[in-house]
Amino acid sequence: MTGVPEPVGESGPAAPLLELRGVGKSYGTIDALRGVDLVADAGQVTCVLGDNGAGKSTLIKIISGLHRHTAGELLVNGRPTSFASPRDAQDAGIATVYQDLALAPLMSVWRNFFLGHEITRRPFGRLDIARMIRTTDEALRGMGIEIADLDRPVGSLSGGQRQVVAIARALHFGARVLILDEPTAALGVKQSGVVLRYLARARDAGVAVVFVTHNPHHAWLVGDHFVVLALGRVVLDGSTADLTLDQLTAEMAGGAELTELRHELGA
Repeated sequence: MTGVPEPVGESGPAAPLLELRGVGKSYGTIDALRGVDLVADAGQVTCVLGDNGAGKSTLIKIISGLHRHTAGELLVNGRPTSFASPRDAQDAGIATVYQDLALAPLMSVWRNFFLGHEITRRPFGRLDIARMIRTTDEALRGMGIEIADLDRPVGSLSGGQRQVVAIARALHFGARVLILDEPTAALGVKQSGVVLRYLARARDAGVAVVFVTHNPHHAWLVGDHFVVLALGRVVLDGSTADLTLDQLTAEMAGGAELTELRHELGA
C-alpha cells in the first residue's frame, strides 16, 4: 500500500477516518462510478443507498481494496491512500462484512471468530483453545449477545446472530472503519432489528460505520448521514437534520434528480 496514514495529531481538527473525493471507476468505456464524494466520521453511521446497479458494490470493492479507483482520491485519516489489496485496507483499519459473511458454516463459533488470527502457545505452537473461547465469549458479550455453546457450528445460529459474530470479530481485530454490505437483505424483521441494534453499538464505540443498503427504512433507524447513488453518481447527500424519511424513500424510488440524470446520460 502506498502512503499508509497515521492518525491526525491533537493540535488540529480530526480528519474523517475515511473520505472519498470525486472517486470514479471505469471498466473500459463503462463508468461504474463518477465523481462520488463520501465522508465517514468516527462515531457515525454513513448510509449508502441505491437500487441494483447503482454502484454500491463497486464502491465497496474500492474501499475494501479489491479494486482501485480510476479517478479522484481515497483518504484515510486525511491522507491520500492507495490500496493494492484487501490486506492493505485491513492494515489501515478498514474491515468489510459482506452479505455472505465469509464464515465457515460447519466450524464452531470460536473457530470462525479467530479464523486467520489463531492464538498459539509456546514452545510448540499448539492452539490456545481455552483462551480463544474465553476471548470470543467476552467480545460477543461486549456486543450484548450471549451464545451459550461456542463449540456449536456457526451455521446453526440465526442470520442475525451470524451477522453479529462477523461484526464483533471485525471490531475485536482493530477495525476503525466498518463497511457493512447489505447486512439485513436476507433477514426478517426481528433478525434485522438484532443487526441494526449491534450496528448502533459499533457506532457508539467510536467506529466509523458505512452501512450499504437498499432499504431506506433500515437506514433511517440508525443513520446519521445518507448518500444515495444512482447510475454511479451521488443524487442525494444529506443528514437527519435536513432530510425526512419520506424524502429519502422518494429519492430511492426515483426522484427528480434521478430523472434528470437518466436524461443526461441517455438512459
